Amino acid sequence: MDKKIEEILNIWHKHFADEANQYSEYEPSDIEYFVGCMLYNHFAFSKAHHNLKTMDLSYDFLSACGDEYEVIQKMIADIKFEDETKALAFLQNYIQEAKAKYTKPELYLLDRLDYHVSAMAERYAKNVDVQKIDFQNPLLKK
Repeated sequence: MDKKIEEILNIWHKHFADEANQYSEYEPSDIEYFVGCMLYNHFAFSKAHHNLKTMDLSYDFLSACGDEYEVIQKMIADIKFEDETKALAFLQNYIQEAKAKYTKPELYLLDRLDYHVSAMAERYAKNVDVQKIDFQNPLLKK
């Protein structure tokens, strides 16, 4: 995993290791999910659906992540790529490495992020702009 991303994850895993900093439905995999969302928002993908240009971080997470948020936001802002496809590949790689750390029951949020980013990656591969998003459950499409 990228060294800067590892540092970011270590900062928040250390912060949330203290139960006093955890919110009611906290799961360790939330950290990887929200870092993924921050990366997604930072890269501002042009092929994202108009109402999915950004991914909201939950109030619970934001209110519990402490002063580290501003430090991490600056670290993420320093991650730059020549073009969106390289940023997309970086994000996809990050998601896969993050998912490998957890069991299936812990992957709900990361799977949602992966599903959305993978659909966007298809638009890049086919060089098409999004017209509409099919919000069907991906598990029902099998």
